[in-house]
Amino acid sequence: MSDQPNIVFILPDQLRPDFLSTYGASFIDTPNIDKIANEGIRYTRAYSASPICVPARSALLTGMNAIRNGVSDNLHRVRSDYEAAGIATWPQLLDDAGYYTAAIGKMHFYPWDARHGFQRRVICEDKRWLEVRDDYYHYLRDRGLRKLHGNEHEGYFENRGAITHQLPWEHSWDRFVGREAVHFIDNYGDEEPFAMMVGFPGPHCPYDPPEDFPEVFDPEQMPASIPEAEGDTPSLRQQNVDGNKRPWNGVDYTEFTEEHKKKIRAHYAGLVKGIDYEVGLILESLRAKGVLDNTIIIFATDHADYLGDHNLIGKASSYETCMNIPLIVRVPGMEPTVSDELVELRDVTATMLAFAGVDRPANMDSQTLPGLPISTDEPRDRIYGLLSDGWMINDGTWKLAKYATGENVLFNLKDDPTEQHNLIEDPHHAATLARLDTDLTTYVMEEMRQSMFDRLAHAGDMSQDPAFGREGWQQPFPAPMEFVN
Repeated sequence: MSDQPNIVFILPDQLRPDFLSTYGASFIDTPNIDKIANEGIRYTRAYSASPICVPARSALLTGMNAIRNGVSDNLHRVRSDYEAAGIATWPQLLDDAGYYTAAIGKMHFYPWDARHGFQRRVICEDKRWLEVRDDYYHYLRDRGLRKLHGNEHEGYFENRGAITHQLPWEHSWDRFVGREAVHFIDNYGDEEPFAMMVGFPGPHCPYDPPEDFPEVFDPEQMPASIPEAEGDTPSLRQQNVDGNKRPWNGVDYTEFTEEHKKKIRAHYAGLVKGIDYEVGLILESLRAKGVLDNTIIIFATDHADYLGDHNLIGKASSYETCMNIPLIVRVPGMEPTVSDELVELRDVTATMLAFAGVDRPANMDSQTLPGLPISTDEPRDRIYGLLSDGWMINDGTWKLAKYATGENVLFNLKDDPTEQHNLIEDPHHAATLARLDTDLTTYVMEEMRQSMFDRLAHAGDMSQDPAFGREGWQQPFPAPMEFVN
């Protein structure tokens, strides 16, 4: 058995922690995900700093925040010359260290069939990308089936995207991904060490559990949504409505009742239950292969889903029910632990490298997650949110969010965890606002400087360098990161 542990990184798309029983949900039982937490550490204050699909996943891939890697929007991509620019992806680093790396399911790369360091890919992309001819497309085609838009289902518009999918469970997105993950373990699990990322397309919208899935949830048993605070972010809400009217979704959320929200939540819970089932099969395949006791399992998500909270749907802001995510790390032999430290999704990258015994590149700002045998970094005391149209700072008590709409909000998360009382104009908190605003501005400025590491003309003082003064001088590329830091 290799001294290096296997790594299985499970990443459902758009999953809320409060829809998992290990995080306290009483209306749903997720025993297989609970098993991961029962043999490891569960983080209660984990955040996706750039809570939309591509920026969150690009930060994971590179171990760099959205400013450093240049991906702060869903239409951005990791630069095509990333290797020449000195950016290393975690699968490539593990590959160099002797790992067999595999990406199963949704990765959200541009182009969609890129590898970015993974040696093996089985692709089942975003549930909204019907034109992508990925492995799931061919799987369906071989069976006389095809990918279906939500609007091809009864009740799609009336129920705001909550539908019963026409395809049977056996041919559903997440069933395909789970089956392929098990296939990889069965066939390559003894070629240690291996590192496999499993990207489930669910429970991302459309909220479409199959009719024959064995568990159906009652909308009336779903938790109520967090109300919209009148006047806080109306422009943000209008952007949310307008964005979802586009053809990828086509649903109009102008009228969004509590009945709509509870039906969506019931369908979403069905998708979560299906993912838990697939997680159970992955665990069982590791056990049957005899490698479970030498496998690190990480369970997280790219971001959460409002599901009607604040009268919003999906993601892409700094509200807690968008940014706060489940994050669990199973270490064989570890006693179950709960950590309340502030952590980021991006910290998974440094953690995987540390478990594999791989040095972290200097341009990564990912940190090892606290409370683990390999932890070497001081816990974070701030979370900084970075998107093209919004910035955020969260110090564990206070959160300041600033949006391109001109709307700013300040919340005391300990007194107001559901973010109902915007204190941005309260004179009693002017000093707190000024402190957070200064910290956030300083951070963004510093990260802009760090993002230019590949464009430095010189790693020092050119005026004292005779070589620079001679004809034919060449710029070192990329410049050494120890200078940038």
